[in-house]
Amino acid sequence: MTDAFKKGMAIPAMPLALDERRNFSPKHQRAVLRYYMDAGVGGIAVGVHSTQFAIRDHNLYEPLLDFAAGEINKHPRSILKIAGVCGKTHQALKEAYIAKSLGYDFALLSPGGLAGCSEAYLLERTGAVSEVLPVIGFYLQPAVGGRVLGFSYWKALSQIPNVVGIKCAPFNRYQTIDLARGVAESGRASEIALYTGNDDSIVLDLLTRFNFQFNGKPVEIRFVGGLLGHWGVWVKKAVELLDRIKSLDDINPDSIPSDLLTLGAQITDANAAFFDAANGFKGVIPGIHEVLRRQGIFAGTWCLDPNEKLSPGQLDEIDRVCASYPDLSDDSFVAENLERWLGD
Repeated sequence: MTDAFKKGMAIPAMPLALDERRNFSPKHQRAVLRYYMDAGVGGIAVGVHSTQFAIRDHNLYEPLLDFAAGEINKHPRSILKIAGVCGKTHQALKEAYIAKSLGYDFALLSPGGLAGCSEAYLLERTGAVSEVLPVIGFYLQPAVGGRVLGFSYWKALSQIPNVVGIKCAPFNRYQTIDLARGVAESGRASEIALYTGNDDSIVLDLLTRFNFQFNGKPVEIRFVGGLLGHWGVWVKKAVELLDRIKSLDDINPDSIPSDLLTLGAQITDANAAFFDAANGFKGVIPGIHEVLRRQGIFAGTWCLDPNEKLSPGQLDEIDRVCASYPDLSDDSFVAENLERWLGD
């Protein structure tokens, strides 16, 4: 699976399915997993930000990873299992061992909630977790609990032998370039798979070739795929988009169809509505739930925190982008399969 990961795949971040009492809903969690797998994803990330970090406070971390792994293992295709891992070193190690025991392939190591820790501590923590599972590093934007991390940090992190990839999600072009340059100058550029997590610039990231000089030689860095909360919805179209962009190298690697740039702007507009960018991303998780609810995959937009809900005006924005960009949705694909996905 490591080779397939390096070549690039679509990896959605799995949201948590709850019922109206805010209890775990196996029926709807199973449905969303089946949806992702049938849509053609290469992997699924579980226990990450979209899944709600609060699962750890509700004793849902291990049961949820176990449930998702069981469903993924039933699928005829091999699908990468990525476990979200967070917290200080002792917690991160505990979660990594749980994930390993359940057959997860990689740990997506979040820096969330560790703003007071030094970069040296974060690097040591990464090294410790990487001895349990191969690690995907994570540049998480400050608006949802991350922090700014510079070129030297990403260079050092990329030099840790069992770091196999990085999810880049600072939602900032300067910081994205810092990360790419850090990978380029790490000496392990060919061993690190760079995945976009910049939900505000998905297409731009996937089309961009970052060219740097290292030891007097050119090094090209590219995003090979996406590990995205935005790809938790309209997933069939996301898989098709990635396949199309990857095929450009076989057609004319020096030409970018102009419609892809237009499509990229439309996707960013849709993401702004789903993620509630206008309100500092406060409604990001219920926004994802709302799209799944409209398709019938989720029963509602409930989150573990009763105060986590759609922001004022967010529903209108979701209405607008759904009406404006019907070609971005995979509603017909979902409608054709929904009954089967919701079945036993």
